Amino acid sequence: MQFLDEGSGEDELIKLLLKRQWELNSLLEVTQAINKNTSAPVLIQMLEVILKGYLQVGKLRFLIEKQGSFVCVSKFGGDFESLPVLHRACLKLKKVKAATSLADHPDPVLRSYNYVVPIYHKGRALAYALIGDFNISGEMLSNDLNFIQTLINVIVVALENKRLFRERLEAERFKREMELAVEVQNMLIPVKLHKDTAVEVSAQYLPHQDIGGDYFDFFRLNDHEFLWCIADVSGKGISAALLMANFQASLRAWATVEDDLATVVRRLNKIVIKNTKGERFITLFLAKYNEQNRTMYYINAGHNPPVVHNGTETASLKLGTTMIGVFDDLPFINQGEMMMQPGSLVFNYTDGLMDYEVEQGVQWNEERLVEFVKENYELTPEKFNHALLDYLNRTVKSRRIDDVTLLTLKIF
Repeated sequence: MQFLDEGSGEDELIKLLLKRQWELNSLLEVTQAINKNTSAPVLIQMLEVILKGYLQVGKLRFLIEKQGSFVCVSKFGGDFESLPVLHRACLKLKKVKAATSLADHPDPVLRSYNYVVPIYHKGRALAYALIGDFNISGEMLSNDLNFIQTLINVIVVALENKRLFRERLEAERFKREMELAVEVQNMLIPVKLHKDTAVEVSAQYLPHQDIGGDYFDFFRLNDHEFLWCIADVSGKGISAALLMANFQASLRAWATVEDDLATVVRRLNKIVIKNTKGERFITLFLAKYNEQNRTMYYINAGHNPPVVHNGTETASLKLGTTMIGVFDDLPFINQGEMMMQPGSLVFNYTDGLMDYEVEQGVQWNEERLVEFVKENYELTPEKFNHALLDYLNRTVKSRRIDDVTLLTLKIF
């Protein structure tokens, strides 16, 4: 009898040693796969093979935390629950820090499993493995649960590292895209002030972030005509910057061959629609001034109306059409005309100027802007822009939440 007991003990020891060897081999295979940058689905498949084929686990739900919720990345055995049901079940496991039996858990979904294996990092639950139809008992149970926890922990860390690596690559790609967009925009925005016998121009561009969607331009068409434009392109980044570059090239090309502003705007609309498939739009104000008859012709395409003041009269330039890039054919288009008196100030701006988060009791709106234009129209365009920004810093004292562009002209 003693001989039989000793033989039985040796058999159990051999089984334990073989099991430990198998566990080490399994961990080695998984680790080697991770070092070879094996994809997440293959790592999950390896986990399933080990649990199902070697440990005889009959049911598994492997859930990983993602943006405050839990998603099921692996499941087999039993009737599959919906993801919301599993997510709610995981929320009831917040206090579980180690492999734990679920036999007496009050939640019926969790009670249908034998054990839960949680994975934590710095107090944050990264994953839960719900193990069911797992009938092992005795001394080997603790060993198997510890092995499962180690195995899952290795895989979860690998998946987390893959996620962090993807996020870093995405951040680097986004950073480079912003740098390219800034380079493109800097090439588009005029850097020199313009002044001649007929007009003086000054502009200020204040991006909210590294790259914005604002655009402005000024150029002479001939000896007695000049054109200017201020616009706001929807979206940010390199795609918005490239759209802006294409828009500038198209504007300059068509404005030099077409006398009619309405035709120019219709052609610009067609170009934006073709390039963006209706996914982006542009608001713009486009104007042309003829020095010989002192007439300004303009079209406002859904943009903030510029303010004109000549010392006695003030006007907001609203006539025009809808923003471009929305309709295949603009539903209507109206061209405005205005005789310009010597000394008239034309103030153009983008909507960021009116999007300050003002403090309580502070008034900043279109009416106050018009009053500021009346009070300061005699200033040169450059001094006017500086005075307006200084006024906002001193009086409004609020946070700017969007790009701001100021384009001011003084007609002589």
